[in-house]
Amino acid sequence: MIHSYSKATLLISAFVVASFACLVSCKKAKVASPEATLSFQSIIPKPVTDSLSGSAFELSKSTKIHVRVGAAAQEVLAIGQYLADRLNPATGFNLKAETTDKEASTGIYIQLASDPALGAEGYQLTITSELITLSANQPAGLFYGVQTLRQLLPAAIESSSVQKTSWEIATGSIRDYPQYAWRGSMLDVARHFFSVEDVKRYIDLIAAYKMNVLHLHLSDDQGWRIEIKSWPKLTTEGGKTQVGGEKGGFYTQEQYKDIVAYAQSRYITIVPEIDMPGHINSALVSYAELNSGIPLKMEPGKVRPTPGKVYTGIEVGFSTLHIKNERTFQFVDDVLRELSEITPGPYLHIGGDEAAVTKKEDYIAFINKFKEMVAAHGKQMIGWEEIAQGNIDSTTIAQYWHSDKYAQMASAKGAKLIMSPSVKVYLDMKYDSLTKLGLNWAAYIEVDDSYNWTPQTLSPELEQKNILGIETPLWSETIQTMDDIEFLLFPRLPGIAEVAWSPSAGRSWDAYKVRLGNQAKRFKAMDINYYRSTKVPWVD
Repeated sequence: MIHSYSKATLLISAFVVASFACLVSCKKAKVASPEATLSFQSIIPKPVTDSLSGSAFELSKSTKIHVRVGAAAQEVLAIGQYLADRLNPATGFNLKAETTDKEASTGIYIQLASDPALGAEGYQLTITSELITLSANQPAGLFYGVQTLRQLLPAAIESSSVQKTSWEIATGSIRDYPQYAWRGSMLDVARHFFSVEDVKRYIDLIAAYKMNVLHLHLSDDQGWRIEIKSWPKLTTEGGKTQVGGEKGGFYTQEQYKDIVAYAQSRYITIVPEIDMPGHINSALVSYAELNSGIPLKMEPGKVRPTPGKVYTGIEVGFSTLHIKNERTFQFVDDVLRELSEITPGPYLHIGGDEAAVTKKEDYIAFINKFKEMVAAHGKQMIGWEEIAQGNIDSTTIAQYWHSDKYAQMASAKGAKLIMSPSVKVYLDMKYDSLTKLGLNWAAYIEVDDSYNWTPQTLSPELEQKNILGIETPLWSETIQTMDDIEFLLFPRLPGIAEVAWSPSAGRSWDAYKVRLGNQAKRFKAMDINYYRSTKVPWVD
């Protein structure tokens, strides 16, 4: 009897201990708030797959950010610290990324893990009430997963000062990867010049929506914006002014390298463009010997600006390099050489558009020569669609902006295509006839117009395999400040980012406009000067 009684006592004691332990550690998971659930359902770009599980993870000052050591350890640790740096200002926490050699059971856990289906930029997010796990094949995927994690938190997380709120994330899983490899935006710093800090702000804005290319339009008739040490007057003379006649500016090579490094830290490739053989007046102003004095044939009755004279208007197609001028190709080679030396990315963009006063045979000869010169400096040539007239091939990328004919010609020659249709993604176009900024030569482009398209339906003759991706240009004839930039970018940019990232089959304007409307608080927290389109049901 004594033995039996002792056994029963032990069983009861074990039950009591287990019950107490459960009271301490098995507390019921918190149910996700409607706000957290809405954030989960409002992610832009739309993930490939996502599912909610109903509970919530709460970020606190005791949350640890664990980074699994292994391949690319320092790079992954930097992503973890980037996340901490994004979270700390608004929360007031002092979160830091810490390395670990084992799986975490609580907090935020970031790791590289073999999952071939995710590709180079995909990620997997698994969120429970105790643990957020972010996994990817490559560091870029982790970075894009962090952008999603930002959107899962309350919009106030984007504030630069401490906000008094709970930091709740709805639990569930997200599996995501991009449709297109090229997801870019172009900023024209030639017609109006923008500071290094403005460009960095631009980088952060496009990175938040998983874009991975910034194309910088560095030269045009109105201004030359990048230091070329072998031709110093390009900036001291050619960079002095801008549209409207105000003072211009330029980037030193050190400033440019700073921009490139900043972009790299956001997994964005800088693509520099020197527009040739047209759009070259700022170089002709700087060096008179480049303007050989060969008479230019104008269209009958057409009055154009005088090449080689300072120009601050917005007319195009009046300037050209001269193929028979012995200095021309020395100039081009020096510019391409110096630019390639400070550009770690694989691309140089040579422009090639709107060369209206360049003879066709000369234009073709220019493009063929530019291709050879770019390759000699270890880069791949990109040009606007008109380069399809040259001897381009699979080593070349053509950028479509308005001509199906040239796009099809480029594709037939083996070139890949970047899709930048002016009627859909030229963000310097006005929203409507009442918009104060922008132009309308291509179209009025409302928010639904910039979202409702796919490359396949826009130009059905082009095969999907020949389309590298999408890029949205912002030309700067009418914009002078960061507020101007943001007004024309937002709210159109997120939708274009979704066209580039998300599967076409899963997209619809009716669903998207609701998600976009739910981003209003986030735009405000990010201090974005956005256009409040009446087509969007904004939720403030």
